[in-house]
Parts: sequence; C-alpha cells; structure tokens
Amino acid sequence: MHTDFDACVHAVQSKDARFDGWFFTAVLTTRIYCRPSCPAKPPKVANMTFYPSAAAAQQAGFRACKRCRPDASPGSPQWNERADLVARAMRLIADGVVDREGVPGLAARLGYSARQIERQLLAELGAGPLALARAQRAQTARLLIETTAMPMGEIAFAAGFASIRTFNDTVREVFALAPGELRARVAKGRPATSPGSLSLRLPFRRPLTPDNLFGHLAATAVPGVEEWRAGSFRRTLRLPHGAGIAELRPLPDHIGCRLWLSDWRDLAQAISRCRRLLDLDADPQAVDALLSADPVLAPLVAKAPGRRVPRVADGPEFAVRAVLGQQISTAAARTHAGRLVAAHGDTVDDPAGGLTHLFPSPAALAGHDPAGLAMPQSRRNTLAALLRALEDGGLDLDVGSDWQRTRAHLAALPGFGPWTIETIAMRALGDPDAFLPTDLGIRYAARDLGLPTTPAALTRHAAAWQPWRAYATQYLWATGDHPINVLPTDHPHPEGTAR
Repeated sequence: MHTDFDACVHAVQSKDARFDGWFFTAVLTTRIYCRPSCPAKPPKVANMTFYPSAAAAQQAGFRACKRCRPDASPGSPQWNERADLVARAMRLIADGVVDREGVPGLAARLGYSARQIERQLLAELGAGPLALARAQRAQTARLLIETTAMPMGEIAFAAGFASIRTFNDTVREVFALAPGELRARVAKGRPATSPGSLSLRLPFRRPLTPDNLFGHLAATAVPGVEEWRAGSFRRTLRLPHGAGIAELRPLPDHIGCRLWLSDWRDLAQAISRCRRLLDLDADPQAVDALLSADPVLAPLVAKAPGRRVPRVADGPEFAVRAVLGQQISTAAARTHAGRLVAAHGDTVDDPAGGLTHLFPSPAALAGHDPAGLAMPQSRRNTLAALLRALEDGGLDLDVGSDWQRTRAHLAALPGFGPWTIETIAMRALGDPDAFLPTDLGIRYAARDLGLPTTPAALTRHAAAWQPWRAYATQYLWATGDHPINVLPTDHPHPEGTAR
C-alpha cells in the first residue's frame, strides 16, 4: 500500500488506525517515522514519505515517534494472509529464526538461497532479513527497558544483541534516546508486576469479538497445559531457550498479556506466538466486508463483527491433538491429551495458577506406545505415523511452512482425511482460506441457514467467501449451541462435540 501516495496521505490525515502496520509515515523535516493513526498533527503533504516496514524507515535514517510508538503497531495482516516466500519469511523472522539461526538458517527453512530471500524482501519491504530482525530486537529492548527493572546489560542480551555497545547504539538510533533516558520516561523504570513476569498490551485492529476466540481455547483446554482462570486464558509455551507461561485477557481496546519466561531471550517469540494464537494481526474490516456480500452471512457478521480464527501456539502439538480428537467429544479428546501430558510432558512451575506441564514434544512422544490410549487401532497407527513424520523432519508445521506442500504431506499419512487436514491448515498453519465442508457443525449451520448441505455443493457456494473461508467457518460455527461460541466463565472445560 505504501506506493499509493494519495491513499496513504488520506489515511494519515484521517488518523485511520485500520492502516497501522500496513505502512509507516516518515516526516522529512523531523526525521521521525509514525504509524498512520499518530495523534500528533499531520505533517505537510510535501514532507511525507512512506515505507512498507519500520525496518525500512530505520534504514533510511528515521527514528521512531515517541507518541505513537510505531514499532508497537499491529503486524501487517499480509504476512498471515499470504503463502508466498516473503510472507513465510516474515512469519519466521517474527518467530526469531534470524536471531537464532542467522540468514542461512532462514534460507534453509524456506528452501531458497539467502540471496533470493534478501532480494525479495528488499523489493517488497525495503529492508533485508537482518534489518527486519534488528527492528524486532529494538522493539523487544524497548519493552524490557520500560516494563522491567532488569539491568541494561541483561536486557541487551535478552533482546538478542551481540554486545552492549550495539544495543546502546541501536536504541539511540531508533528511539533518539539512550536506554537510561528511555526508562526514565516511564515512571523511572517501574518494576514488573511480580518478579520474573512482564505485563504488556497486545494491540489489534478493531472490531474484535472475543466470544468464539476465547471460548474455543477454553473449551478445548488440555489439563495442565491450558486453563481459564479469573477472566484470562492461560497456557504454557515451549520456547527456544526454555519454558514460558502466557496469560491473555480480552479487554475492549487491547489484549492484556502477562508473561513468565525462564529466559528473557524468548520474549519476542512469546509475544509473536501469543499474537498468532489470538489472530491479532487480522484485518477484520476486509474479512467482514467480503463475507457480508453474502446475504446469508451478512446478518451473522453484523451481529458480531470481527470474529477471529482461534489459532495455536505450537503446530506439532495441535496436530497431535487433532488426531486424538478425531470423531470423539471435546471431553474425551482432553482426557487423551491430558494423559499424554502427565506421562511425557516436562513439568513447569506456575506462580499464578494451576498449570503444571509443557505439552510433550514429538521427540518425547516418539517412543510412546499408543496402545495405552483408549482409541481404535487405526487412530493409534495415525498418531504413530504423524510422530514419525514430525520426528524425521519431513513434515513442516512451523509458522513458515508451505501450506499446500504440508497439506499434501499430511494427505499421504494414514488416517488423515480432509477434515483433519483442513483443521490443521486453519488453526496450525494459519491458512485464512481453510474450509471444513464435512464438519458436522458447519453442515448443521448450513441446514439451518438454507445453504447447501452436501460438502460438494457447500464448497461451490463457499467459493464466494475466498480467501476468507476460515473466518466464514467461525461465523457458521457461532450459530450453534456449543461452548466454543461463548466467552468463558471461571468454570471451564464444558462437555461438547469435538472441534
């Protein structure tokens, strides 16, 4: 969008928050860059220029606005909507792959040369992978500086900087303040809410209907790994450097987030996974505008606009849970998953709730004998085949996976039919166009709404909903009487049909 000068000017002059994260406004006279909704008086049109990323604006010598904090904008929805190389690379960079594995590691995961990735990112975003990762490190550093009492030296390495000098130079360059000055601006370095925790706000594009989002997560929560407590969804996180716990609370203008991490180097990855779990970078106005063109869906959208797709924090974990939940109730699926967790999951300490374990990794489950699970032999074989595919590295369920290639790989495994594959594509891979025409909840909704009920006919009708069929699925599910559609109370884990 940054190439459409007039449209960008109009968004800036109207302070339109819908475009935060889509592009960044740089002011030639002040050398500051802002988000479109910056509350400051808009600059003269002649002094505006636009960049597709914060990293590109930083590379061009602009520093972040102190009022609107453009580095904290919601992410561009493009990276979760698209399946091309640039989108896959951006998802992996947000998950910290460049910091952990470097550009060669990013290239290896994507199956392209480092030069090809650099060229495509520069062409579309005005910055290469190193610059994009640097911008993310700067944002992580700012969060730690402003919300914790950690010493600056610890913050430097927790944010991913190789040296304290690089950390100091980057913070000064991006924010026009030294780290100590940045901390002094926010209540003289107020400490975290409690030792070892950090509280922050996760922004999103309005509107957002939280009912099905948090209802789904709470209704399917695995004991020990996830819980609904005191108005928040809480879960453990398996992160690159250790364990973490996330507590997420729906509020009118943001998601309240509290994190406990065993290693602060995982902060950026934890935030990225929380945002992905709640689909916070979606563009609800674009989704709802298209779905509202269908007269059957229009009343559903008008009643509760901004429904999100409940996604996952860990792709392999969800694939295992999807197999466990085939053709059984939510309660039975939770029981099976809970047994696996208790037997094979690593234990964690939860200072503020009842979480006890990380969900076991594929490696931990690889030697597990599924005979102990009370389910048909065919499903045990499916689980064993999935674990082998995950363990040998052939099946990629990471955030940067190729959606169609992964679908094909899943289809080649025994016991993976269209429902399981599309469920994984929708929730684990993040494909916004994944669709479940064979799902009973969808078929019941179609019947009640006067839509075609056979999978083939419903798929033909749903062609008009592309590329947002995963969101249409949420609106259709919401017509049913199921706990996944209701914002939870403090009595979670209701019984119901598996989803």
